[in-house]
Amino acid sequence: MTRQALPFLENLNTPILHCLYSAIASLSQTRQAHAYILKTGLLGDTHLSTRLISRYANHHSFVEADLVLRSISDPSISSFSTLIYALNKSNLFTQSLNVFSRMLSHGVLLDTHVLPNVVKACGKLSALKFGREIHCIVCKYGFDSDSVVQASLVHLYLKSDRIRNARNVFERLPEGDVVTYGALLSAYARKGCVNEVKEIFSGMQSYGLEPNVVSWNGMITGFNQSGNYVEAVVMFQEMHSKGFQPDHITISSVLSAVGDMERFNIGIQVLCYVIKLGLLHCKFVISALIDMFGKCACAGDLMKAFEETNEELMDVGARNALLTALSRNDLVDVAMEVFERFRVRGRELNVVSWTSMIAGCSQNGKDIEALELFREMQSAGVKPNSVTIPCLLPACGNIAALVHGKAAHGFALRTGITADVHVGSALVDMYAKCGRIRLSRLCFDRIPNKNSVCWNAIMGGYAMHGKANEAIDIFHLMQQKGHKPDFVSFSCVLSACSQGGLTEQGWQFFNSMYEDYGIEAKMEHYSCMVNLLGRSGKLEEAYTMIKQMPFEPHACVWGALLSSCRLHNNIRLGEIAARNLFELEPNNPGNYILLSNIYASKAMWDEVDAVRDVMRSRGMKKNPGCSWIEIKNQVHILLAGDKSNPQMTEIIEKLHKLSLEMKKAGYLPNTNLVLQDVNEQDKEQILCGHSEKLAVALGLLNTPPGSPLQIIKNLRICDLSLPCSSSDAQRKGIKTSELLLKPAALLGLQGTFTLKPKEIFGASVPLQCPPMSVDLINFEK
Repeated sequence: MTRQALPFLENLNTPILHCLYSAIASLSQTRQAHAYILKTGLLGDTHLSTRLISRYANHHSFVEADLVLRSISDPSISSFSTLIYALNKSNLFTQSLNVFSRMLSHGVLLDTHVLPNVVKACGKLSALKFGREIHCIVCKYGFDSDSVVQASLVHLYLKSDRIRNARNVFERLPEGDVVTYGALLSAYARKGCVNEVKEIFSGMQSYGLEPNVVSWNGMITGFNQSGNYVEAVVMFQEMHSKGFQPDHITISSVLSAVGDMERFNIGIQVLCYVIKLGLLHCKFVISALIDMFGKCACAGDLMKAFEETNEELMDVGARNALLTALSRNDLVDVAMEVFERFRVRGRELNVVSWTSMIAGCSQNGKDIEALELFREMQSAGVKPNSVTIPCLLPACGNIAALVHGKAAHGFALRTGITADVHVGSALVDMYAKCGRIRLSRLCFDRIPNKNSVCWNAIMGGYAMHGKANEAIDIFHLMQQKGHKPDFVSFSCVLSACSQGGLTEQGWQFFNSMYEDYGIEAKMEHYSCMVNLLGRSGKLEEAYTMIKQMPFEPHACVWGALLSSCRLHNNIRLGEIAARNLFELEPNNPGNYILLSNIYASKAMWDEVDAVRDVMRSRGMKKNPGCSWIEIKNQVHILLAGDKSNPQMTEIIEKLHKLSLEMKKAGYLPNTNLVLQDVNEQDKEQILCGHSEKLAVALGLLNTPPGSPLQIIKNLRICDLSLPCSSSDAQRKGIKTSELLLKPAALLGLQGTFTLKPKEIFGASVPLQCPPMSVDLINFEK
């Protein structure tokens, strides 16, 4: 619009109004013009007031723009439309819809310019209900014949995941455009609807509309996101055959699909194509390539690609992909070295980088390192998120570091992320692993929107604690709440039946898995059933099940049978299981030890010596019994027969006193469990040197009477230790409110080390929490 379009201004000697038509006018000049308009009574002019609103909006002074609109006695649609468009442009969609509501209350007639902007605001706010009302207005006043308005409604329904409604509107479009077709194709691809994509794609071409690169990318990315990786690759091939040149988005999506398919040979072909296109220096493509190498388990190619890539070309996404890929391929030590290199060189790292490393450590048995990384993360000023805490909590559970687990829980409370389903599930799992099943259940009950992961976590916790009936109750409650059990749910409930010796119920769940839910039994389900049958003494039935498995049994299945043979001293089946384990795990000393123990239980000392000779010839050694206990924020590691602890004299004296008091209470040590050809007195002496007994004595010496003791052991806990926590008569000499003994994975640590929650979750930087004590969160009080 120009001044010539407003003849009445010719009679006004007002150069101050020229700013309303200048693109470089300042906010101050706009306000001067506004003051002049008010003074001269020109605000009623539609053209002038609309220009004034536009100038204020251009300066993001929306309050003043709205004041101008409100001061107009009879505002036109152009005045409203100008402000709505400007608000949308600045992503102020709620304010945009408020202005539109005022417009309707003024009875202003709508046009095809304002409606698409309002529909767009509804889509950005996911305001589907309001959007449907706009759709009704569109139909009522005959705007459903306008292609732009209808296309905006298609995009609204697609963003609201109402693909069927979008398709209905799309079918009524007078004429489609490439953008709308592309959006619909992408939406169907994300849903995995292959036939619909082909149908719409064919229709698009029949109308003479050729897809552009964006359309192809939408389909390829959509298929990739929906898990239709083959379709994504096929679409990429079709795109290439039709002469379209892919961009970095195309290549990234295809490489991701290839990685998920674990088809390294296709990935190499794509890599060659990338080199030909000259996209090898694109940071997005570099990240996708690293991710593909990692998913295809090609550690050598992964490291070669990293070493040959200029670090300057790697953005933080590529670094994160590298760290994740290395950890995924059991190269967590290399990942930590690379991570440290990035830090030393000042490369950008974000919360995803730190979280990836914490997850990699906790998943690869480096739990202490995971806790230390979390402390360093906070010191670096990186704020943990709702993914970081679930990655950290397994490390606390793996080493039964209850103090640190509670501190992590407190941190989650302070940052307001405990309502997150992943955080809640991780807390349930952590407390269960730390022996606090009641706290685990309390955390479970407080999760607002439970998913299958939550239900499986509490079910697995009950199974871990031998509470089979509670686990079964949870399984049924899960179904009552409308959650369908998955293969993990059945693993948990079968494990619970195994722990509780519920053979009949175990068979019922195993058969129901396929008959009622269509879930094919996997290796872990067969392992649970073999363990269940074996523990209940039905060794022949367990062996028959192994022979009838639809696939070759793994070591976990034969290991379950061998352990059961050790329990029931069955030599024939034990030898069969051992032979298969020796082939599957030739360097696992535990299998040789179990077979040796079966022979020893029958006093077959020649066979025992033969097994030990094989171990020696292959350079294998028995893993020493190792237990650890946390006392006053210190984790103490004790090895079987180790004399290096500074309190060892007191420990031996305490064990001697306990032994005497337990004998008086009617408990006699079961020396039959000592599988060595020595006299009874020596056997008793050997039993006193078990690492878990040393840990119990150390705990009693250094904690107040009545304090709970929690001991974790790397190997199976011997039966001799168990009565200490199960019989009142036998507990007379052990003045503790609770004694938890739990097998766990070997940490590979010796001696004593300290981890202070204050340092890991402390307050040396603003992000950290205040110092926390052992009783940080005490639900039990």
